[in-house]
Amino acid sequence: MNLVPSCGSVDETSVSSPIIIKLRSVTPKTRGRLIKDRLKYLCRQESGNKMNNSNDYRSMKDPLESRPPAVLLQDRKDSNSTRNFEDEGEEIYIVKQSHGYCSYFFSIVQTIILIIMMAQCGVAPLNINPMIGPYPDALSDWGGKNAVNIIDDGEWWRLLTPMLLHAGVIHLLSNVAVQLETGAFFEREWGWVNWLIIYTVSAIGSSICSVIFMPNSVSVGSSGAVMGLFGAKLAEVVCRCCESEDSRQKRVAHDVRKEQCGGTLCAVTLVMAFSFIPYVDWAAHLGGLIAGLLVGFAVFSCSMEMVGSRILFCIAGLAITVVCFVWSLAYMYSGVIEPAEELRDVCGYYKQFFDDYECRCMRGEHGED
Repeated sequence: MNLVPSCGSVDETSVSSPIIIKLRSVTPKTRGRLIKDRLKYLCRQESGNKMNNSNDYRSMKDPLESRPPAVLLQDRKDSNSTRNFEDEGEEIYIVKQSHGYCSYFFSIVQTIILIIMMAQCGVAPLNINPMIGPYPDALSDWGGKNAVNIIDDGEWWRLLTPMLLHAGVIHLLSNVAVQLETGAFFEREWGWVNWLIIYTVSAIGSSICSVIFMPNSVSVGSSGAVMGLFGAKLAEVVCRCCESEDSRQKRVAHDVRKEQCGGTLCAVTLVMAFSFIPYVDWAAHLGGLIAGLLVGFAVFSCSMEMVGSRILFCIAGLAITVVCFVWSLAYMYSGVIEPAEELRDVCGYYKQFFDDYECRCMRGEHGED
């Protein structure tokens, strides 16, 4: 199915901002009728009189040559014909933007950072980093999650920066592939603002959960934020499951969300199943999923059809999200968590376990070791 941008709304319930429409099989007969109706409408505007059986409009330039095909749907509303696309069996699915701009941006930035990091700090042997990437001290030096720096040194920004870093090429490719495929499509559905809110909050939530449950490890990656996108999609499905299906567009949207729900549940199950193997931060995945689910309820409940449900879910979503984040941060800084002091010197810490470990990104502390 082709994607084309629309210049106007589809029906009384559609959004007024620029949208994307998926159309299926517009037949030549349908196109000819639409061109004819549109030209008649334009001629009536020119003359001020309704055209009857005149053939003058046939000599006019086809307006569809300079206009995107999706305006056909808008043009059908403008004409006096009572037929519409639903009569032709077209399936229409509306999204908010034509591309996943934030998904592309983050994927490019993450790729560039990994290339620079590997050029500066070198590539570690596979027995140290099986992801084909730099040494662990490089990950910490570039802003990875390090509990002792976050809790004891007040480097709170390390809760956010891990989403821009990856442990290696394999780690990067697996996350970027999901971001550019599923993540980009979610962004087109939600709009870049909602997507960015969910992605960022989920990244922070994943780091907080990792600090609480896995304080003695250095971790990086956008997988927690990606899991948050999956959690938010589940929240959207729940918030919109009771919407009416009084138009083909709403029925198509309902079917799309139902398919997405199955795919999302499958993806979440697989990711969580592989979260307990070595070198994978299961706490970050779980924290991102929960954070995305909570902020998803807060975001998508505001667009529910029923006013009562909208207010209830929106207030509950915001309240639960705020309470969970405040409680988690308070617990994290309460002194209960005691990260290993050895992680303050990540290079020296890993040298205890690997004889061939090289400290290339912390030369100030270790000279030419």
